[in-house]
Amino acid sequence: MDKFREWTPPREVLPDKVISRDRLLTNATIYWLTGTAGSPAYVGYAQEPAWGAPRPNSGVPTGVIVFAHDVGIRRYAETENTITRWTDVDRGGHFAALEEPRTLIADIRAFFRDLR
Repeated sequence: MDKFREWTPPREVLPDKVISRDRLLTNATIYWLTGTAGSPAYVGYAQEPAWGAPRPNSGVPTGVIVFAHDVGIRRYAETENTITRWTDVDRGGHFAALEEPRTLIADIRAFFRDLR
């Protein structure tokens, strides 16, 4: 719950006022029962090359959606990715799939529609 409280805007509001209690508990239960709570943290830790080291651009079309209370810096993203869609959203944060699921899904669909 502490990460949901810290990373869900606004911080002074309890997370279950932004994300329903059922969604919070479902999310936590999935991680707990599958034993995968450490997996998201490991991704950043185990990266090769080391975090922050430049990589060549893959040329793969990439879509990015940046929610208001999360970090996305386009000039850094463009050094390693071929950005074909960049969307800034005026709400939401780190847990966008829980906070703004319709907005996220609509943007993912638009990205793939543009690739056709």
